[in-house]
Amino acid sequence: MAKSKNITTMQLALMTAAAVISLRGLPMMAQEELTMFFYIFFATFLFLIPAALVGAELGSAFASRGGGVYSWVKEAFNPHLGFTAIFLQWIQNVVWYPTVLGFAAASIAYMIGVPDLAQNGVFVGLFSIIMYWFATWVTLKGTSTVSGITSKGFIIGTVLPGVVIIALALIWVLGGNEIAFQHIPEKVSQVVNASAGHAHPRLFPHITGMNDIAFLAGILLLFAGVEVHAVHAPELKQPQKQFPRAMFIAAFISFGLFTLGSLAVAIITPYDQINLQSGLFTTFDIAFKHYHVGWLTNVLSLLIAFGALASVMSWISGPSRGLLWTAKEGQLPDFMKKTNKNGSQINILLIQGCIVTVLSSLYIVMKDVSVAFFLLSALTIGLYLIMYMLMYAAGIRLRYTQPQLPRSYRVPGGNAGMWIIGGGGFLAVLFAFTVTFFPPSQLPVGSPTLYTALVATGTVIFLAIPIIISVVMGRRDRRQQQQQQQQQQQQNTPIQ
Repeated sequence: MAKSKNITTMQLALMTAAAVISLRGLPMMAQEELTMFFYIFFATFLFLIPAALVGAELGSAFASRGGGVYSWVKEAFNPHLGFTAIFLQWIQNVVWYPTVLGFAAASIAYMIGVPDLAQNGVFVGLFSIIMYWFATWVTLKGTSTVSGITSKGFIIGTVLPGVVIIALALIWVLGGNEIAFQHIPEKVSQVVNASAGHAHPRLFPHITGMNDIAFLAGILLLFAGVEVHAVHAPELKQPQKQFPRAMFIAAFISFGLFTLGSLAVAIITPYDQINLQSGLFTTFDIAFKHYHVGWLTNVLSLLIAFGALASVMSWISGPSRGLLWTAKEGQLPDFMKKTNKNGSQINILLIQGCIVTVLSSLYIVMKDVSVAFFLLSALTIGLYLIMYMLMYAAGIRLRYTQPQLPRSYRVPGGNAGMWIIGGGGFLAVLFAFTVTFFPPSQLPVGSPTLYTALVATGTVIFLAIPIIISVVMGRRDRRQQQQQQQQQQQQNTPIQ
């Protein structure tokens, strides 16, 4: 008897949670102290769930065609926008790699007992570059061990340390130790309210300008990627019922781990020691030394580094496969189609590696590693959010241009439901995209104008690249068609 190809609700929920959850974002949320609940609520209910539901409908409609977001946007609008969407999905991963590798560099710094290296831009930059090219080399080899490394990496390097840090915070509180978030400097007005000479944690951020909520963009990035598993909706026995349930379970797991993990960091770590790059390891260091088991920081740091590197290996070839798919459809120059004997897209991966090298160099040239870390994150989410806006727009438009398109899963509520879910998600993403251009007031970014200029310039450049490529390739295709027509006409012209 053939095995059933159906997956369960819980399996899909766990797959989605694994794609979303990353420990590197815990310090970013912890720096918001108790106002983190505001940001996590926004990210979960105005981004994570709408993206999952719209992605599920589009994924179920085009599961047999391949191409992912390329096919979705292409069918809704045109090939140029379709290529732009998948290019942005690919390039945001390219920009993401230095951030997760920077996190891995901090892990190694704590593992070898030299935590100051986590703030050394030269160390972080060179480590990121070397490890990325190592991961690329492994990918090009086509080794069968990669799948085993990535699956073990998530359990050992993400889930286990996440559970440990939550347990540590619980022990810390039950032991009567000082709770760090109750002693935040009064000057940090975004997250505390000073009265009668005492600073009290806020539950809602004190917003005087867009700079005060600039972390929203980085936090949103932590919840991105849920659409990746939307294509599995048709594999459920009852997708209309099971898929929303799976997404709510995944959202609950993500909400729980992100919230409790970030709260754990905020409980143990003094505000001025929460660093975006190494704040998680500082928390482990403080707690383990307090209980006279400081060596466990080295062990946990090694596990987290393994998890981060495994995450890079799992993603390094995935998004670029989508780009290879478009190359085979004529959306990219022919040399981008090249694969090696193992079937790996060699030229795309080499180009990808060169871009990662340049971006990782930001760690070396910028004075503050945390600023470089957040700058890369802001640029990443800006590019990704444009792709999400295209995805939401495609979901709405296809309801009208292709109403009879078979969809094994549909966003509930008819067209009105799609407008509410997709339109609401679009507006939330648009707001978050706007926020990315404002430097966070919590970080020493130096010149706000320079920061905004860097993010804006990077966004414009990376957005212009697919448009230019698409236009050039479109002209090439038209010239080739004209030449073929002329040749056919010459062959069909009778000789006098």
